[in-house]
Amino acid sequence: MATPDDPLSVALFSEMFMADQLARNRLSRALPKGMELSHFSVLNHLAASTEEKSPAQLARVFHVTRGAMTNTLGRLEWAGYIHIRPDWDDARRKMVAISPAGRRAREAALSAIAPILSETVREIGADRVRQALPVIREMRVRLENDS
Repeated sequence: MATPDDPLSVALFSEMFMADQLARNRLSRALPKGMELSHFSVLNHLAASTEEKSPAQLARVFHVTRGAMTNTLGRLEWAGYIHIRPDWDDARRKMVAISPAGRRAREAALSAIAPILSETVREIGADRVRQALPVIREMRVRLENDS
C-alpha cells in the first residue's frame, strides 16, 4: 500500500502537473488571437465527431461543470464557430455542432500548435514517446474510472 510520502507517486504526479501547466501555457500563447485552449479542445472534439453533442455530453467529456461548458459554448457561438439548436425530440435540450467557420478556426489553431507538438516529440524521440503513451493512457483511464 502506498504511503502519503510515496516518492515515486509524488514524483510522477508532480512531473505530470508541471508538464500540464507548461504545455497549456505554451500552447495557449500559440493559439490564434481570441482563442482559448478550452475553445480549441471543444472545436477539436466536435470536428472529430460524426454527430452533434448536447452541452451536458460535452461537459462530461471534458470533466467540467455544465455552467463552465455553457460559458465556453456561448463564446464559440458568438464567434460563429458552432451552431446550437433545440433538440427536436426534447425541447429542453440543445444540440451543438461545429460550423464551417469553426472548422477553419480549428485548422488555424492546429497549424499554430502543431510545430510545438512536433518539436517536443522530435526532441524527446518518437520511440520514447511511443513507449510512454500506453502508460500515460492507462493512467488517464484509471483516473477517469475513479471520477
